[in-house]
Order: sequence, then structure tokens, then C-alpha cells
Amino acid sequence: MNSAFRAVLSPCVGVCALDDDGLCLGCHRTSAEIARWTQMNDDERLRLMEDVLADRESRRSR
Repeated sequence: MNSAFRAVLSPCVGVCALDDDGLCLGCHRTSAEIARWTQMNDDERLRLMEDVLADRESRRSR
């Protein structure tokens, strides 16, 4: 099997359900972000993981 190496792994934790705000309960991504993950380059993935998802997770835990 020949698969491309991805430097930035998916934040998916296998808890795949959207809340009322449209965010995944497991990884805090929107359905559009989940769908686009395979087309994102590593810079886009890192920005999403380090900035966007971290902010969403901190707001959710308040």
C-alpha cells in the first residue's frame, strides 16, 4: 500500500457527533473543516489545530 505521509495528524478522537453549534464533540471541528482536512496543507492544519481548535476547546470548558 502506498500512502502519502502526513506530518500533521488528524485531531479526530473517534467521538464523531456535532453539537448544537455545529462543532464535533470530539475534535471541535466543523463539518466543513472535517471534510476539507485532506485538502489542507500542513500550514493550514497547524493553524487550525494550534489556534482555532485550542480556542474552541478552551471556550467549551468554561
